[in-house]
Amino acid sequence: MSKSLLVASMLALAGSAAAQDWPQWRGPSRDGLAKGMAAPTTWPSALTRVWKVGVGEGHASPVVAGGRVFVFARRGEEEVLECLDLATGKSLWKHSAAAPYTMNPAASGHGKGPKSTPVVAGGRVFTLGISGRLSGFDAASGRVLWRHDFGQRFKDTSPRFGTAMSPAADGDRLIAHVGGHDDGSLSAFDVATGAERWSWKADGPGYASPIVAALAGQRQVVTETQDHVVGLSADTGELLWKIPFTTAYTQNAVTPVISGDLVVYSGLDKGVSAVRIVKRGAGFAAEPVWSNDEVSSYMSSPVLEGGVLYGLSHKKKGQLYALDLATGRTLWLSEGRLGENAALVSAGPALLALTTDSALIVAKEDPKAYSVIRTYTVADTPTWAHPALTREGILVKDRESLALWRIE
Repeated sequence: MSKSLLVASMLALAGSAAAQDWPQWRGPSRDGLAKGMAAPTTWPSALTRVWKVGVGEGHASPVVAGGRVFVFARRGEEEVLECLDLATGKSLWKHSAAAPYTMNPAASGHGKGPKSTPVVAGGRVFTLGISGRLSGFDAASGRVLWRHDFGQRFKDTSPRFGTAMSPAADGDRLIAHVGGHDDGSLSAFDVATGAERWSWKADGPGYASPIVAALAGQRQVVTETQDHVVGLSADTGELLWKIPFTTAYTQNAVTPVISGDLVVYSGLDKGVSAVRIVKRGAGFAAEPVWSNDEVSSYMSSPVLEGGVLYGLSHKKKGQLYALDLATGRTLWLSEGRLGENAALVSAGPALLALTTDSALIVAKEDPKAYSVIRTYTVADTPTWAHPALTREGILVKDRESLALWRIE
């Protein structure tokens, strides 16, 4: 393929959806779909690194809005929100705040975070630190608009392995599950002032991130909490339905996938399940549709494209899978040992899987068979953060650095 055609392919991949940016956890719609992006006809033998800068430690994913990158990381005993120019990697502003934290020994290998991905909306940036500090910033200057530490409200301000839930913006509200084990609040906060608009206090936070969607005619906040999968009214915080759901060592960490009225969820050694949310009298109910025990997501959230659910199972030390959404039937399984975790993005006919071993796997989105197109090495240290697809290329955060990779 000529260089001009490769450049055109790259623009089709990232540029056609540039206006959407990548402003939050798992992209424009929080579902891992790079909507409107068409994959190159031919993937090159290597990616080109445009820039790489040190930003600090942590697993929080980079987000992009208006030609700027926002990255949330740890430097020493401070959490730093930094704004970079997307094209050059140049630092435009940064805000640092003291964030001493003692890790649970069982999770010490993952570091002190932060693990929660920021969200950009309405000219503001919102972060949730490893200890549960929720903050709103002016996106242009980095000025702090408001902040909550929750130390006077909860005995513990973060779950046992540190905060990992990524907040969601919903109009003039910010949705976040704050607090700690057995004592938390899934809440909505005013984006301008930080004032609490509503609160549901019946369960502690998990490590999954909430999504907002219309189910059975009702706008709902859906997430995995400490011990449940729940749906709340997005406007009032009223509990509409819940499913008891627990995993070993209390590690609910998978963001649910929603299609129509169907909710798909998973967890460590729990398989993958789907329920349909239905209106029943004055309330709502979650009716079981299917369950598949051949695969099981742990920390990796699946993506849905063309009626096929693509995900990473923790079985066989990391195994990609494809399930039929309608029936839950396993369509294919990859080889094992792909990595402890993988962040998945659907980009047209291509499935991108960034593994913790710093491999970016590009595979065909094919319901018939697992077929790898290319595999690229994109870092020298583990890559736990979700990548961000942009008009300039693919942003990858490793242990301490952020890099922009271009396809050409």
